[in-house]
Amino acid sequence: MQGILQHKSVKLFLILGGFFITNALIAEIIGVKIFSLEETLGIKPFRLLVFGQELSVNLTAGVLLWPVVFVMTDIINEYYGMKGVRFLSLLTAGFIAFAFLVFVGAMALQPADFFITSKAGSGVPDMEKAYESVLGQGSFIIVGSLTAFLLGQLIDVFVFHRIKAVTGEKNIWLRATGSTLISQLMDSFVVLFIAFYIGSRVNHQNGDFVWSFKLFMAVGIVNYVYKFAVALLMTPVIYLLHYVVERYLGKELAQSMKASAMKA
Repeated sequence: MQGILQHKSVKLFLILGGFFITNALIAEIIGVKIFSLEETLGIKPFRLLVFGQELSVNLTAGVLLWPVVFVMTDIINEYYGMKGVRFLSLLTAGFIAFAFLVFVGAMALQPADFFITSKAGSGVPDMEKAYESVLGQGSFIIVGSLTAFLLGQLIDVFVFHRIKAVTGEKNIWLRATGSTLISQLMDSFVVLFIAFYIGSRVNHQNGDFVWSFKLFMAVGIVNYVYKFAVALLMTPVIYLLHYVVERYLGKELAQSMKASAMKA
């Protein structure tokens, strides 16, 4: 083990992979919360008219971390190629699925009597329901999220390499930001379509709100515009990470890894 960890390329892959998986898993867990971007920034909510729907910028908390995941994707793509990203994407999807299975098992446990009312003084009358509401995301949300994640990753890695094949080592911003913008377009709409548009129709007999196609398109556009803006703002971060990685690996090893990544 000591011999393996002496290789800088292996250490870097473990660091990037660990950060990639951790952020993706956390984003899935915190994504159940919907927040108002405007009120968080202390400004009056916008009244955006999109497809006849009046919307403000309400987003899932998970969007705070997904841009980081896609930046990590581009860095891993640069030095470890399609196989490296595909391996980590499938591994991450497996871990996310495993985490939700553990959540289901935990929710099936019979709560202690005192646990249910343990936070009543803090305004939570039933801790068991609160616990299940946070961790017990619907099956359509899980399926939609995992599908969008895997599809987005595969598109990201493909577009990244196609752009790099044309531009070469130049224009890091173009292949990194361009691939993220295209993959996020697919990601934004796929997760909403499966999780909410289809899911609401299947569960409408329970009295749940049913999403119209116009609402699905409107929310998807608002989410994508946010991701678009964040992707552009993250461009300097990509250059900074490239600089840090190149300094760590050394010019010769970095060039060798990038050449191998393109061949793979």
